[in-house]
Amino acid sequence: MTEHLPELEIESLAYNGYGVGRWEGKVVFIPLTAPGDRVRFRILQEQKNLCFGEIAEMVAPSSQRRSPPCPVFGQCGGCHWQHLPYPIQVAWKESIFKDQLRRHGGVAENAFSAAVAAPAEWGYRSRVQFKCRLTEKGFVAGFFRRQSHFVIDIVGCPLADPVINATLDRCRRRISGLALADRIPQIDISSDEEGRVRVVVHQLSQEANRLAQTLRPEWEGEGVSVYLQSGRNHTLRRLGGEDRLALFPLPSRRALRLGYEAGCFSQVNAAANRNLVAELVSLAGLTGKERVVDLFCGVGNLTFPLARSAGEVIGIENYPAAVESAHRNAAANGIGNVRFFQGDANREGNLLDTLGKIDLAVLDPPREGAFRAIKSLLRLQVPRILYVSCNPSTLARDLVPLLHAGYEVTLARAYDFFPQTFHIEGLVHLQRRSKSPGSEPKG
Repeated sequence: MTEHLPELEIESLAYNGYGVGRWEGKVVFIPLTAPGDRVRFRILQEQKNLCFGEIAEMVAPSSQRRSPPCPVFGQCGGCHWQHLPYPIQVAWKESIFKDQLRRHGGVAENAFSAAVAAPAEWGYRSRVQFKCRLTEKGFVAGFFRRQSHFVIDIVGCPLADPVINATLDRCRRRISGLALADRIPQIDISSDEEGRVRVVVHQLSQEANRLAQTLRPEWEGEGVSVYLQSGRNHTLRRLGGEDRLALFPLPSRRALRLGYEAGCFSQVNAAANRNLVAELVSLAGLTGKERVVDLFCGVGNLTFPLARSAGEVIGIENYPAAVESAHRNAAANGIGNVRFFQGDANREGNLLDTLGKIDLAVLDPPREGAFRAIKSLLRLQVPRILYVSCNPSTLARDLVPLLHAGYEVTLARAYDFFPQTFHIEGLVHLQRRSKSPGSEPKG
């Protein structure tokens, strides 16, 4: 009975999106809460100094709350903060970003600048993965319910580009009558700012030819490309349509238009990405003489804007298709002062150690960070580093050896690429003060 359940007030928000309160000396994490909420909660998992719970009763809602516009918010696991007005979301992301980098990375308070909000809080996603399942009621497509693999059927996602939602509806109608509909666990839909769309249908069936014949686009000639995928990215098979989407325009001295193939990474928020790239290029302050290395460069999102002002930019990327895209982008934009190499920048003894003098290193690693790449940069004694991160936790960890080796963070800023979620993009600029006894990495 709820009257016997513990009660607390939510005091803050954590990086995992949970509200945080205190009860009997323990830190309590409860999802879908807001600072100022007073709740009775049910304990789901308890440890020595903390526990995780769920709302059993809202005793008194916070004045900071708003009504979430999405009908499945709270059930769907995709969003965490739709119940918070957007300016409050941004303020908490700035606070969480600062806290992570100060407490775990040792970054000084005076290094932080104000967070940059996304240009739009809705309709910003240019790439969405929809989970699928054939049920007794028919073919459903949407997202997993929180902490489960139950698929919640949706009409559309308010975070997605409207053209993605329209394409999802067409996919649902096309697939729902297929004999192989039960063999399709996921559909990925991507869009670009020219209105083109890419659909990747994941399939479990070995009968790919039958599925291909059925799906071979009714969309041909309408700016939609369709792929089948039966495993990892190397299994991608194009059925029809153009094979490239565009990332454009990117900030540079002259207009840039970059393309990327299916399977390649691209930022899901094009407008927010442009804001970050513009600041990164400004911080780089290149004069046309510098040698720059861009680690985890992908298709060249950061490489090419920097190349317009650099002497040379060397891009390193582990995914072969992204390297191919980067070469195509160099040719398409007439940029000759770039070189791209396939390789894992996070592997010890990688080609970073063979590059010679580097004036600026740029990093944009995946969520696991760039700890091993940092060791190579320390050996190269790179004067300046620009680090773009989608995970403040691993960013803070990676900054520790740099600060110990004599680097100083001159700017740290949170960018919101992902409104309605707890995820944070970050940009950090580091300057090497001088050679010091601790400047060489250990181990």
